[in-house]
Amino acid sequence: MSAHRTVLLAVGVLAPAATACGGGESQSGEAPSYTQTRPGFTERAGSDASTSIRFTDVTAAVGIDFVHATGAFGEKWMPETMGSGVIVLDYDGDRWPDLFFVNSTGWEGRAEDRGAGSMLLRNLGDGTFRDVTAEAGLGLPIYGMGGTAADYDADGDTDLYVTAVGDNRLYRNDGGRFTDVTRETGTEGNAPGAAEPAWSTAAAWFDADGDGWLDLLVCNYVDWTPETDLFFSRDGVNKSYATPEEYNGESCRLLRNEAPGGSGSGGPSGAARRFRDVTAESGLDNPDGKSLGIAVDDFTGDGLPDVAIANDTYQNFLYENQGDGTFVDVALDAGVAFDEFGRARAGMGVDVGDILNRGQLSIGIGNFSNEPVSLFTEIQAGLFQDLAGAARLTRSTLLPLTFGLRFADLDLDRYVDLVLGNGHIEPEIEAIQGDVTFAQPPLLFRNDARGGFADVGGLVGGGFDAPIVARGVATLDFDRDGDLDLVISTNGGPARLFRNDLAPGPGWVRLRLEGAAPNLGAIGATVRVFVGDVAQRFAVSTASSYLSQSETNPVLAGLGGAPRADSVVVVWPAGGRSVVGPVEAGEEIVIQEASKLAALPVAGGSGSFEEKEREH
Repeated sequence: MSAHRTVLLAVGVLAPAATACGGGESQSGEAPSYTQTRPGFTERAGSDASTSIRFTDVTAAVGIDFVHATGAFGEKWMPETMGSGVIVLDYDGDRWPDLFFVNSTGWEGRAEDRGAGSMLLRNLGDGTFRDVTAEAGLGLPIYGMGGTAADYDADGDTDLYVTAVGDNRLYRNDGGRFTDVTRETGTEGNAPGAAEPAWSTAAAWFDADGDGWLDLLVCNYVDWTPETDLFFSRDGVNKSYATPEEYNGESCRLLRNEAPGGSGSGGPSGAARRFRDVTAESGLDNPDGKSLGIAVDDFTGDGLPDVAIANDTYQNFLYENQGDGTFVDVALDAGVAFDEFGRARAGMGVDVGDILNRGQLSIGIGNFSNEPVSLFTEIQAGLFQDLAGAARLTRSTLLPLTFGLRFADLDLDRYVDLVLGNGHIEPEIEAIQGDVTFAQPPLLFRNDARGGFADVGGLVGGGFDAPIVARGVATLDFDRDGDLDLVISTNGGPARLFRNDLAPGPGWVRLRLEGAAPNLGAIGATVRVFVGDVAQRFAVSTASSYLSQSETNPVLAGLGGAPRADSVVVVWPAGGRSVVGPVEAGEEIVIQEASKLAALPVAGGSGSFEEKEREH
């Protein structure tokens, strides 16, 4: 059993950690540069393809028997081929990550899959899961797509929001039993006065206005209903699943978390909360968007959460937080709206990672078949360049249709690898385009620590490279053995859980963050783990991949063979910082955000907070 200790650290009022600890700048004070013409940084065959990662498919062995339903009945209604996601959450507070698989109940008036429900699986802590859907109150069938989980009412347990074609659902968690509070909280996610419910896709909890309470961003796809379904054909004869270009878009909605009576920051923890649609006043209203993926992170280094949104056949969005509850779309100026030829790609899932541990974030986006994955990497402040080709990602990702994707350090070498979940939308695509199949193998790229990735999916075993129709991809340490496992949801098929059986040796530390009320889960915090001259960066976020959510608190950091993490710097959502260290390999610690501003000595080490800052 790992060692545990609780570290209570007060927050400080110092300069942003990105400056103090190398985020965004090198040790010399100059931003590292990336160019596609740099020697050794051009696309080439992956001759260095090797990995210590070994997967075992443990889906059946751990008790997971979820199968996604689509409701398909031959008419090829568009939503049937898009779902669904998987949410990692600790719904019962026992510190073991549980799983919620989103399902689609089928269509009203049809028998196909009618009544199919989502599934909540409780992690029993012994390597198995148990279906607790009914006893948890989550058995109500909806035509679900994805979701997001967080403690929105600050009562100490994790609540759940599920997106759908039709009415979305907000389930308030009351000690492990969920109650549908959608209507009373105003969280349907539709435009005010809309005649029909929206088709909602990705969603995310984050503090958009800086009042401490978690707001809700709900992304919508296209204006589709069974009554407006259009005939679309790829071969000119038979109906195919339509592309989003055939339909008008739908704006994402931002719902502000407010106390009873309309006060944003008032109200005690656990009191009833309501949400108000502030989409228009926040600057997020864009009816042309066709959004499928959300990533929330601080892209500007100002301590405020920004939002990246992947759109399908429409330009991507990058909303910069202005600090007053409003946002400005800077995607075009930042270079992430279009591909290098000025074309909008068909974006699906999205995630954010620091691929070289230099404080320059990369935005990964999964795209449609014949469009390689995007790797928009910051090359200078506020400017990104798609370096997928330079990172050796375009050749392997050109033909697959990538939905879910996730940056994660699967081999604990301190550098994030990249997992892609692939699968086409059209079952007959091979008859039309012979080099593309419906079911497609997932892809796993190992980070070579030099800006490149090697395709190692065929080397990890466990049936990982078997073709499936993947949608959601999420990471978690379900057995708490110190390495990240992988869960993949599929369209119209069974979910897959791959246990990571990494050989012992690299070492790890686990960091559980406990935020101050009302943001008890520390959503929006960033963590830097220093090991030698490498500084890994982690973000506590409820959004990534496609319609899914990974385990991001606790933070699991690989040590790359080092015996300890030299120090850990936590930047809390409210702006304060805590420093702890060293942390020994295999140790799990709890870091609590203090309720009062102060400057305390560094726990577990020597020297003041300011001295530790200067050290880095």
